[in-house]
Amino acid sequence: MIAALPSVNAVLNATAAILLVWGYFLIRRKRIATHRKVMLSAFVVSCLFLAGYLTYHANAGVVRFQKTGLIRTVYLTILGTHTVLAAAVPFLAIVTLRRGLAARFDRHRIIARWTLPIWLYVSVTGVVVYLMLYHL
Repeated sequence: MIAALPSVNAVLNATAAILLVWGYFLIRRKRIATHRKVMLSAFVVSCLFLAGYLTYHANAGVVRFQKTGLIRTVYLTILGTHTVLAAAVPFLAIVTLRRGLAARFDRHRIIARWTLPIWLYVSVTGVVVYLMLYHL
């Protein structure tokens, strides 16, 4: 079961990315109720990812990238930016969701403009890191 978690986590990250993009298009079309459901789903999926990620690394430890040369530099660059921004996502997502759910739409919109691209970048690069680490 533990061995399957990296693949499951990649699927969860990809799902979160799809939900985030879908949520963005919904709000642009003023479909607020559906936007709310989709964004809450993205948050739940991301929480499931985090639980799977922590479970995997608590059991497997550190997994090192074995390739060398330019591809290693590319991997470490992506991983570095992913890691730094991933640390901000839980805070940003919670604040953004709280403001939206409290109908503080002016303040929600201000932080959502930062949260969405960061959260989306982290979700997409999470899949890229997985593919590079386990399938290169």
